[in-house]
Amino acid sequence: MSPSLRLRPNPRRVTVVVPSLFTLANLFFGIWSMVLSAHGEFYQASWWIVIAGILDMLDGRIARMSNTGSEFGAELDSLVDLVSFGVAPAMLISQLVFFELGGFAWLFGYGFIVCVTLRLARYNLHQDDEKPAMFTGLPSTAGGMTLAAYYPFTQTAYYQTQLSHLPWSQIMILITIALSLAMVSNISYAKAPRIGVKTVKGLLGLATHLVLIGFLIWSRDIFFFPLGLAYLSYGIVRTAVVSFGERSEEGELDQDDNASTDQDDGESTNNIKRITN
Repeated sequence: MSPSLRLRPNPRRVTVVVPSLFTLANLFFGIWSMVLSAHGEFYQASWWIVIAGILDMLDGRIARMSNTGSEFGAELDSLVDLVSFGVAPAMLISQLVFFELGGFAWLFGYGFIVCVTLRLARYNLHQDDEKPAMFTGLPSTAGGMTLAAYYPFTQTAYYQTQLSHLPWSQIMILITIALSLAMVSNISYAKAPRIGVKTVKGLLGLATHLVLIGFLIWSRDIFFFPLGLAYLSYGIVRTAVVSFGERSEEGELDQDDNASTDQDDGESTNNIKRITN
């Protein structure tokens, strides 16, 4: 065998490595965000977490498209996500809000990290049980990106003229608690639509992604924090509506069963009377 053939790279190995490179880039930006937060550069720190979230979505897509997913990749992804979407957002929001409140307010940031950890551990155990189009519990990526997008939102003209008078310290505590509980809940959240050009769903997924990219480029500061809150609320409202509908159906079935039972009892009584007569 010639030396040139022996030195030729294996395409399969290259394909396996690419998702891990995206994951490690995700880790780099999560750590870089913490460094910037420590230096008070909150705006840049916020957006590096969002960029880490985009890389997190890409590494999973690449692994699925190339059929190179592995146990190692899943474990690496979880460890990296804990840093980029647990520790980094908690550090950012703690410096922006919780440290100013003093006392034990920093525990809200700790609680957020705990819930991210539990969310990732549960996902690793039960990812095969996940519905194809739904997540069980709020994804940690969405929770971390929502917290991260708060500071850029406060720099917009709309926030400063219309919303700055609100008690945002207390509001962010409630939002942090809601994000934390949603991650460890059984609430169903829709996954991002898949991109394609051969089906209507694929085209809708492509259009959705293009719209998100457009807002990321032109209106990112005012768009992403409300989007995160809308996604959080969507899962809660959807679950409440579905649960109410299921309870209503169960109530109707119980009424039908009771009516059928009463009718059967009445017929039995009439038959007994006829026999007796």
